[in-house]
Amino acid sequence: MLISQHSTLMKHLLQQVVINDPRSSFNGSRQDILIQDGKIAAIGQQLAADDAELIRIDGLQVSPGWVDPFAHFNDPGAEHKETLESGAAAAAAGGFTQVFVIPNTKPAIDAKTQVEYVMAKADRLSVRIHPLGALTKNTEGKELAEMYDMKASGAIAFTDGLKPVQSAGLLVKALQYVKAFGGLVIQVPDDTSLAPQGLMNEGIVSTRLGLPGKPMMAEELMVARDIKLARYTGSRLHFTAVSSAKSLEYIRRAKEGGIDITCSVTPYHLYYCEEDLLQYDTNLKVNPPLRTAADRAALRKALADGLIDAIATHHQPHDYDAKILEFEYAKFGMIGLESAFGVVQQAVPELNQEQLVRLFSINARNIFGLPAAVIETGVTADLTLYLPQASYTFTEKDIRSKCANSPFIGHTLSGKVVGTILGTKLSLNL
Repeated sequence: MLISQHSTLMKHLLQQVVINDPRSSFNGSRQDILIQDGKIAAIGQQLAADDAELIRIDGLQVSPGWVDPFAHFNDPGAEHKETLESGAAAAAAGGFTQVFVIPNTKPAIDAKTQVEYVMAKADRLSVRIHPLGALTKNTEGKELAEMYDMKASGAIAFTDGLKPVQSAGLLVKALQYVKAFGGLVIQVPDDTSLAPQGLMNEGIVSTRLGLPGKPMMAEELMVARDIKLARYTGSRLHFTAVSSAKSLEYIRRAKEGGIDITCSVTPYHLYYCEEDLLQYDTNLKVNPPLRTAADRAALRKALADGLIDAIATHHQPHDYDAKILEFEYAKFGMIGLESAFGVVQQAVPELNQEQLVRLFSINARNIFGLPAAVIETGVTADLTLYLPQASYTFTEKDIRSKCANSPFIGHTLSGKVVGTILGTKLSLNL
């Protein structure tokens, strides 16, 4: 391993890295990559640049920068949990160069002013942060927000985030509204009228633990309904945190029927199932809840088969006091940016590197209209550096978030992120 520091210079030389980008003419080959003034200046063998920062690590791979389409940075309003700065540091540590932040802030990101706040504050960070505009005012599900103004100010897509739209009539209006300017709606599939007090998946395990259950039907009804609404409006719809085998079946049929539906899954739904809650670990209290082992197997298969389009971390920081409670009172959610890649590789080891780069980068860029970030000369650098074969134990030292509500601490994960390069901004985990 060789890393030399020339922090005042805008030149970096990656030596003998394997390029993992199916759209690049260099895909699968081992090359040197020279980055100068934020652009890929040259790709080839034995490149020389005496004044460049050198990075050479055995086994290092490089891919187009990874994208997380659903994360909570709590800024503004709950900065004690996360800020745009700490969230960006967590994202870079996890290999992400682009992150979409949900609008469940205080105030909510439901108008151009809030979008502009995020865009301006994030402009100098090492990760590009894209605000997701609220579908409804204050994410209350009652009245549509000014989505056109938010789109013009930089909102990448629209969602009520952790509070999915329950009214079919309102969602139809939203889908019709965004269609006029090519917008996209994101839904967490959850009918909150079904078992609103549910704490985990309804079934044998919830009965054994004495915890109120939430049936999978709450997700499946919403998936089925929203697919019909998307078909009716001809609009684009993305489901995130899909967790049920039946939901996957509905999505497969919708795609085969030509409906413009895409979906993403969280790393933790691939790794854990409801039986992991036997110790009442509040870090595993999430929504949608962890499902059965059979549903987890269906998610893994759908990921390998290409039915699932992307990985979404659902990074949701909570301070110590929000989790060190009885299970009933603990907040929903876990952090996930720093551990995402290692968790996915550990949970679904049959995925090859091309599948992984499509799931972490290429597909999300296509779905949400981000720049392609192809690894070719003359292109602005947007890269993730990682060691796919490295096995390591995830510890609190790997966490850059303000909060440490992760169930993966102490677990062995497969695949370690070395850093990211976005334009002139280099972030290394070493």
